[in-house]
Amino acid sequence: MQPIWNKIIKIVPLWIAPNLLTFSGFVMILFNYFLISFYDWDYTASGTSPGLVPTWVWLFSAFTTFCAYALDSIDGKHARRTQSSSPLGELFDHGLDSWATSIFVLSFFSVCSRDNGKTGVSVYTMYIYLSIVLFNFMCSHWEKYNTGVLFLPWGYDISQVVLIAAYLLTGTVGVEVWQKPLLFGYYITDVLVILLIG
Repeated sequence: MQPIWNKIIKIVPLWIAPNLLTFSGFVMILFNYFLISFYDWDYTASGTSPGLVPTWVWLFSAFTTFCAYALDSIDGKHARRTQSSSPLGELFDHGLDSWATSIFVLSFFSVCSRDNGKTGVSVYTMYIYLSIVLFNFMCSHWEKYNTGVLFLPWGYDISQVVLIAAYLLTGTVGVEVWQKPLLFGYYITDVLVILLIG
C-alpha cells in the first residue's frame, strides 16, 4: 500500500499536525462503530432480519474504514516529513491503534451476524477472533519494545483491505451473501476464519 500512501501524503498540507491525522482516523472508526451499533446493537440484523441496516451504512463503513486506514498509515510519514516526530506522538498513535483494533473487529461482527443455528458466528467465536487479533497486536508491540523495530506483517494490510471489501460486498450485494454457502458447503465466514488464523 506504500505507493498509495506516498501519493496521499503529498496532498496533506504541512501545517496539519500529525496527531490530528491520527485522531481524525480514530474518530472515523468510532463514528462507524456507533453508526453500525445504532442499527445492529445485538449483532443479529444481518442474520435474522436482513435489511434492518440500510445499504448506505455498509458503503459508508467501507469509506470510513479506508479513510481511517489511510490516516493511520500516513500520520508517521507526515510527522517525519514535517520533522515533528516525537515519542509522545508515537505513543498517541499506537495507543489509539490499540483501541481501534477492538473496534474494527466488533464493527465487522455486524456483517457476519450472530449465530442463528445455521450461519453466522457464535459469541464464543467472536471472542476468539477478537482475542487473536489483540494478541497479534500485543506481540507486534512487544517485539518493538525489545528490538526497537515495529514490524507489522502483511496481515495488517490484508485485514484492512478484506474489511473494506466485506463492507463493499455487503453494501452492493446485501447481507444475504453471508448466509449462502460459498464453495463446498463453506460460508464466507469460514474462509475469513482461515484468513484470520493465517
